[in-house]
Amino acid sequence: MRDRNSGQNLLVWDVGEQGLLRRLQSFCPAELVGDDGAVLTPSPGRSLIVTSDVLVDGVHFSDRTTRPEDAGWRAVAANLSDLAAMGASPLGITVGLAVPGTVPVTWIERLYQGMVDCLQTYGTAIVGGDVVRSPVTTVAITAFGEADPTRIIRRSAARPGDAILVTGIHGASRAGLELLLHPELGQGLEPSDRAALIQSHQRPNPRLDVLPILWQVWGAGGMSRSTLPSPPFPTPHLAGMDSSDGLADAIVQICMASGVGARVERSQIPLPPALVAWVGADKALDWALYGGEDFELVLCLPLEVAQRLVSTLTGATIVGVITAEPGIVLVDADKNHAEMPLSLEQGFQHFESTFER
Repeated sequence: MRDRNSGQNLLVWDVGEQGLLRRLQSFCPAELVGDDGAVLTPSPGRSLIVTSDVLVDGVHFSDRTTRPEDAGWRAVAANLSDLAAMGASPLGITVGLAVPGTVPVTWIERLYQGMVDCLQTYGTAIVGGDVVRSPVTTVAITAFGEADPTRIIRRSAARPGDAILVTGIHGASRAGLELLLHPELGQGLEPSDRAALIQSHQRPNPRLDVLPILWQVWGAGGMSRSTLPSPPFPTPHLAGMDSSDGLADAIVQICMASGVGARVERSQIPLPPALVAWVGADKALDWALYGGEDFELVLCLPLEVAQRLVSTLTGATIVGVITAEPGIVLVDADKNHAEMPLSLEQGFQHFESTFER
């Protein structure tokens, strides 16, 4: 029989809703929890940005590939990445947790510790939430951020002639998942490369660090509000989103929202060298385009600004150009590969695949 006072063996139904809430409140700032809602005050002249994400056991994470600390980190990273993609700085998050009563309390505490570890990196906190019973473990997070209303990044602002710029490398998270699902693979990888690919999947870093550099570069170009394009394009003229559903998905979504096309140069797609050496260039490219969960930023902005950003931001790469002509195409400047259309269908889509995300 379980000892109901033993922390290691306690299950959720041993402590009940109130007991679990008391434990989880220890992961939150005391001054921000305890009432029916959190009070968050954006700075004067700033816009409030809100985003939500739901993660389900067996769909977005599982004990097979993800420790509870890593599941918590990834859940938070997904939401902070969405804020970064909007040009926003985080204010706080709320967490809705649905779990069976048979889940160990320590599993939940480790989940929340992973959330806090990620949030503390960006000076943010859990400011509220809810706990309910469910047959399936589900984590629903709402993140709140603030942004300069003249610097909100939207998908619909891309213009013909814009450079398509991406941060970081792509394909690493998909590779890390493959190594976790099939540990026998990748035996030729260096231990440090193997660990880095797995880390990319388990503990991705939302690119909030890009924003201060982006705004600094933009300001250095002398492009004030008075010199930027007039509506219908927002000011500043900048489009983007994150690549959590794959690099191809991000480019296609931006083009669809902006009513433009794109030509993407395959040789410019930033791939991890270890991944190319392991699976070959073609598969590495496929994982970069459609693997997802790399949590990098994809930005469409004037070429001169993109070039300044590349020279300032380590790992930033211009991969293509926005076109007035319809069609979103992967091209090869060396003519070794035929042009290939990019699409949403090849990436992960809920209700169309059982592939773990």
